[in-house]
Amino acid sequence: MQMKVMDTTGKSAGRVKLPDKIFAAQASPKLLAQAVRVYLANQRQGTVKVKRRGEVKGSGRKIWRQKGTGRARHGDRYAPIFVGGGIAHGPTGSQRHKLKLSKVMRRKALFAALTQKTGAKELIIVDGLEKLEPKTKVMYRAVTKVTSKAPKKLSIILPDGTDSVIRGARNIKGVKLLSAKRLNAFEVLNAGMIILMKSAVKPIEERFLEKKPKTTEHKQATKKKPERKKAPAPSGKAKKTRTKTARKTRK
Repeated sequence: MQMKVMDTTGKSAGRVKLPDKIFAAQASPKLLAQAVRVYLANQRQGTVKVKRRGEVKGSGRKIWRQKGTGRARHGDRYAPIFVGGGIAHGPTGSQRHKLKLSKVMRRKALFAALTQKTGAKELIIVDGLEKLEPKTKVMYRAVTKVTSKAPKKLSIILPDGTDSVIRGARNIKGVKLLSAKRLNAFEVLNAGMIILMKSAVKPIEERFLEKKPKTTEHKQATKKKPERKKAPAPSGKAKKTRTKTARKTRK
């Protein structure tokens, strides 16, 4: 897949080849919805808590006598039925919202999200951002020229070691910086307009496509251990010894 590359002035700077497995992938909308749901659920801390009836501070005195008033019988005024009382069946502060998604499904969802952004023309490849002066004013001018109009929401996907881009773009309103090696489907879908640095294409391929070769230490650890030979059984049978227990007699 070929895609146009722009420089920091908004002019064409050639073309770059993108992997079809990442930027031209197919996935069902259900998978994208599931990936978003899992990501948002895992962001929840689950520490919200309410006070139960026994945790509300106050007197435990019975509010009126049991019989003779014509009213319903009650104990103290901190029952869940009263205003200011405890909360029944509320969160306890120990609830867990963690969900899991397999590695293969996470990658497929990410590829589908990048494909969707590419098809909607919301992904721009830019070369030369790392050569700019690390100033907010300079970076803002470059972003405005590349996108033709400064969008309200913009994300820049950058590789590791581009501190000048981070310092120049981190103070621009509405701009979010994403690492090329830590992308996920939710951040891509929620990114708005995306500027993909040309130097970040290769790290994305290495992180999400190429398999890491196994080291020699790993190969040695996975080798089968030699089976131990069992010692031959003794020819003579060992005599079983029994201990005699004395019986206590009752007088």
